[in-house]
Amino acid sequence: MEEGNENDLEEERDLLRDRFRLSLISIAESEAKTCELEISQPIMACISDLTFKFAEQLAKDLQLFAQHADRKTVNMDDVILAAHRNEHVATLLRSFSNDLKEKEPQGGRKRKKASKKKQDDVVIDVMDVS
Repeated sequence: MEEGNENDLEEERDLLRDRFRLSLISIAESEAKTCELEISQPIMACISDLTFKFAEQLAKDLQLFAQHADRKTVNMDDVILAAHRNEHVATLLRSFSNDLKEKEPQGGRKRKKASKKKQDDVVIDVMDVS
């Protein structure tokens, strides 16, 4: 049963890689036309493979950053941390993150639940007032 699941995951990964590669080639061809350049097919294939491998490694890094912070979800801080080697990209991501935070409605944030101890303190305070 696990072998079938592994095959399904491998097929899904191959399909994702192929779609990613086609999208990247399409983008590269469009940009090449804009700049009046030609890019050979072997170079396109090389760039798309390297980009896919980079994306895989980035996903692994993001997962590890979230795990290190005892979270199951990757957040913007993880993405910014992953970009630390490219200061220009990191700066753009920080700016983007700040813009998102500014646009976020103030009432939409979740409130943390009060700890059990604080709730007990509130009950004691109310009793003392009576």
